[in-house]
Amino acid sequence: MAAPHYPERLAKLQALLKRRNISVFLVTHPANRRYLSGYTAADHDIQESSGVLLIPARGTPYLLTDSRFTLQAEEEAAGFTVREYAAGLMALLRKLLPELGAARLGFESHYVLHATAGKLVGLAGKLGVELVPQTGLVERLRIVKSEVEIDKIRAAVRLNEEVFARVYPAIKPGMSETAAALALEAAMREMGAESPSFETIVAFGANAAKPHAVPSSATLNRGDLVLVDMGLVLDGYCSDMSRTFVAGRPDPVYTDRHRVVRRAQLAAMETIRAGITCREVDLAARRIIREAGYGDFFGHALGHGVGINVHEAPRLSSRNRGKLRAGMVVTVEPGIYLPGWGGIRLENMVVVRETGCEVLNRDATFLDL
Repeated sequence: MAAPHYPERLAKLQALLKRRNISVFLVTHPANRRYLSGYTAADHDIQESSGVLLIPARGTPYLLTDSRFTLQAEEEAAGFTVREYAAGLMALLRKLLPELGAARLGFESHYVLHATAGKLVGLAGKLGVELVPQTGLVERLRIVKSEVEIDKIRAAVRLNEEVFARVYPAIKPGMSETAAALALEAAMREMGAESPSFETIVAFGANAAKPHAVPSSATLNRGDLVLVDMGLVLDGYCSDMSRTFVAGRPDPVYTDRHRVVRRAQLAAMETIRAGITCREVDLAARRIIREAGYGDFFGHALGHGVGINVHEAPRLSSRNRGKLRAGMVVTVEPGIYLPGWGGIRLENMVVVRETGCEVLNRDATFLDL
């Protein structure tokens, strides 16, 4: 039996399709596919899909896949008619679209290869179907989370903290960045996560000046700063957290800079509430860092949405004038990155509420020096 939220999500999407006069919608993005159907199979890459959804504006939706995934699709995607494309997706669409009376076929233009789009154009021409490119149609449904989704994200955040707490004592002088990242990801699996939500970042010393540093064979020395950015997937939902600390006793320079970043994070979290613009939240943090003299060393946006994907809308950026809505889940991750010295990033996840925000992280270790 389908979980209650899948029929509700489908109904919302089908209502959107009717308003846009789209008779059938082709869903190719794996996160959107999972959000609408509960089908968990992963794509190896954009060229090797484990299936697509074909959703009419009225009636029963389809999940189209190949023989490797048919049983899984039938088990997981309750309420969907599963069809196998033995001769390829286009051959099956050529048969199904006329059966569904498709006059206008919507597709996710932001997640279709140019080669695939060319095939769709050719198929649509032969069938007399109008192609209707769509961007972010399902994503606009995903941007505000239900309390069920928030509970799942909260559980992912807490497991992420537990993983960090287990591995932290082992991050000692002599350990390499790669070994530390591997230890964190192994602990995620051992403690019940589906997978990391992104490749774990561990950076020592000056390497931490790169916001997205790639772990290397560099080993930790006493007195080095350590930046860890980690996240995991639990029950389909992601977490994302950054912690920065020192291997040994922090010196006054590090402590001062750490406190600047923490003040910026707190200022942003105090600003967050429904109705505030993303830009205002970003600027609340950026102002603290700028006034401390580090404005040129905080280049990235303050945060991003998190859900089935670890990077979703909305983006907490100084260029985004969109307003936050209650139920959005975002990261708050200010940072200072100084070439030749290193970097400090502190990242928590919060839920936007009507009058403020709910901080999902419970572990304050390394935040308040």
